[in-house]
Amino acid sequence: MFKKILIANRGEIACRVIKTARKMGIATVAIYSDADRNALHVRMADEAVHIGPAPANQSYIVIEKVMEAIRATGAEAVHPGYGFLSENPKFAEALAAEGIAFIGPPVGAIEKMGDKITSKKIAQEAGVSTVPGYMGLIADAEEAVKISGEIGYPVMIKASAGGGGKGMRIAWSDDEAREGFQSSKNEAANSFGDDRIFIEKFVTQPRHIEIQVLADSHGNTIYLGERECSIQRRNQKVIEEAPSPFLDEATREAMGAQSCTLAAAVGYTSAGTVEFIVDGDRNFYFLEMNTRLQVEHPVTELITGVDLVEQMIHVAYGEKLSLSQSDIKLSGWAIESRLYAEDPYRNFLPSIGRLTRYRPPEEIAKKSRAVRNDTGVFEGGEISMYYDPMIAKLCTWGPDRASAIEEMRVALDTFEVEGIGHNLPFCSAVMDHPKFVTGEMTTAFIEEEFPEGFDGVTLEREALERITSAVSAMHRVAEIRRARISGTMDNHRRKVGKDWVVSLQGENFVVKVKADKEGATVKHKGGVSHRVTSDWTPGQSLARLMVDGAPLVLKVDKISGGFRVRTRGADLKVHIRTPRQAKLAALMPEKLPPDTSKLLLCPMPGLIVKLDVTAGDEVQEGQALCTVEAMKMENILRAERKGKVTKINANAGDNLAVDDVIMEFE
Repeated sequence: MFKKILIANRGEIACRVIKTARKMGIATVAIYSDADRNALHVRMADEAVHIGPAPANQSYIVIEKVMEAIRATGAEAVHPGYGFLSENPKFAEALAAEGIAFIGPPVGAIEKMGDKITSKKIAQEAGVSTVPGYMGLIADAEEAVKISGEIGYPVMIKASAGGGGKGMRIAWSDDEAREGFQSSKNEAANSFGDDRIFIEKFVTQPRHIEIQVLADSHGNTIYLGERECSIQRRNQKVIEEAPSPFLDEATREAMGAQSCTLAAAVGYTSAGTVEFIVDGDRNFYFLEMNTRLQVEHPVTELITGVDLVEQMIHVAYGEKLSLSQSDIKLSGWAIESRLYAEDPYRNFLPSIGRLTRYRPPEEIAKKSRAVRNDTGVFEGGEISMYYDPMIAKLCTWGPDRASAIEEMRVALDTFEVEGIGHNLPFCSAVMDHPKFVTGEMTTAFIEEEFPEGFDGVTLEREALERITSAVSAMHRVAEIRRARISGTMDNHRRKVGKDWVVSLQGENFVVKVKADKEGATVKHKGGVSHRVTSDWTPGQSLARLMVDGAPLVLKVDKISGGFRVRTRGADLKVHIRTPRQAKLAALMPEKLPPDTSKLLLCPMPGLIVKLDVTAGDEVQEGQALCTVEAMKMENILRAERKGKVTKINANAGDNLAVDDVIMEFE
């Protein structure tokens, strides 16, 4: 077996590979850029080599710099993770030329399957059904518009060497095809060093379901079930699960068989994923093959018990698969929520900064339940603007889908992240959404269910009553502590009352709190009572309570007159007042936010790529105003209404912070 391997990647996937290598007794080498000098994967590895400046195109995807690190450390093999050089055949060739094992597929398979245009043609020849499209190279935006019109809108414009949602656009018109072609081409060049683009028909209302394959160099190929990846935002997966709630056994076997046939046809070895679009009648169409380990591989590991990274290492060493198809049994259900440094309240735009608090839920591995968190960050670490915004993958497992979902709900409520914008509230909202709970989602789920974006969850009255009861009991504990301070004058000790008015989500709840040694009984006006028990003490940011015997987890911050409470995707300001205070509070005027309707504010920390207008220009609703690049994604900012530009406050090439004013309007 290999004695030392180098991981040509960063973040959570580098940490993930290091964990398995450590388990196998293999020494590890990390590489890092200027921005990652103090990163977790650098700390975890046995050795670490600096390879250049922060931008990936000056460090992580510069083949010669990675090769120099390999030579300097004497690594015998390289695991590429995903993204960066993982599907670059030139990198695999460079390794082969120096006798270094590539923990991935052969160069020929990468070239054939890693290139989406070539893979479509091969899939067709192998008898795999494919989506209609144009597989040739596209010279410019006008040719893209012409081809799109011939295929028929809507179309998907995709980078041939792309992945992870980079270099992908959906176009519904000539104008969108023109814009999408250029943005896709730019993103592809920056992320993959390959700006080739192809176009295919966009199948509306599809499900995105993929098959995990595993093959060795001795002619053995197996599949390890499927993953449902339909909940996506901007073509980037957010929630994944295994198995799919939609497939039946016959469809699963047919998709698995086609995936294995396709892998064998190109001499594929190692772990790989064949992605399909599946329509409402369970017809499936080949989408692409990812010739690497997928981001969402943990859900497959949880339902099969197979360590895919370990299998990749054994295959790269030339060993036969220790598993046959009959050995693969799907057990229970697994769900993955991707934690992104993206602010859901700002239309999921990237967020950077320091993680002032990062406390994942405790990892659990039991026969009845499991919680797993794959991460590459730590409390006090910094989220950089140079790389992908994903910072963790939270996974849960249960004997069935319902238990896996409930496990995820609690895990998300328990996950503490402060200092940056993040999508934990949105993931919580998905777990409670009726369409997700019933398994009836498609890839249009976010677009259809959150058409105006995400502004938090509005909780049902029953949930509000439980939270009200919990915070009333917590408030009483805090009040008693405040009343017991030392140094008070005789006969001036404050008495903590029993009657309170709790205000949250625009509603007032009148309650009476009766406490005892074990907890408190909170009686609501109207006669409903709730029993609350907890060991929470003031100052703790996470409150774990039992309300009527059922668990309730709240993220808690002290605010004037109450608490800021976050749970199940809701972000609540809770005020707890005496009846007299509540009457006075009702008379207070509401403070209105400042008017920013005549300003274009930068929605994220990012780089101004270009300005599309100048001062004095008349603009129409929907017109492109400028392009901001952040975390390898280009974002076109558009006019919300008709108007006139009076002042431009930024130039192309400027780095802006959140809410910096880009331009002003009349």
